[in-house]
Amino acid sequence: MRRHPLFQLLPLALLMAIVYSPAVLMGRGQQAPATAVSNGLPDLPGALRATPGVLGVETARTTSGKLVIFAWFENKQAALNWYYSEAHQRMVKQYSGGHTRPGGPLTGVPDEGPILAIASLTMPTAPADGNLVAATTQIAIELYTPLPGGLAAGGRFAPSSVRVPGLIEVPMTGRRGGQ
Repeated sequence: MRRHPLFQLLPLALLMAIVYSPAVLMGRGQQAPATAVSNGLPDLPGALRATPGVLGVETARTTSGKLVIFAWFENKQAALNWYYSEAHQRMVKQYSGGHTRPGGPLTGVPDEGPILAIASLTMPTAPADGNLVAATTQIAIELYTPLPGGLAAGGRFAPSSVRVPGLIEVPMTGRRGGQ
């Protein structure tokens, strides 16, 4: 039986969901080092930030309840640096059951150009018995690359080191607070 290719990325999103529960997202004011452990789990954003070629990491919780991590990679090699990192490989071994993508990780992804990886997960209730898979109702790991165009007024969501062809960047002007 052939497994869906996203199955191998399940560990990242599952662990991210626990590390970035709403309480942790709301209350975290300081950056933890990459080796720090929160609630017995590794600090994924810290581990990602420490990976060569990672341009930036953001986390969020959507209004629909999805826990999301955004990671910008310089190129395919940078994404592979994360994939083969000790932190990620621990998760793969722990949660994937040995399933891998046919052709290897990032098959079909171009070698050059920035990559945005978005991992989203829905876990309506915390796993009381530690069974993360059973508590998860949705998981997705998606890869994107910038399209030409866009506008950034007063700043960007992506790190400034992510090159976007044709992006117009302007300072934010005008009154604040609707005055």
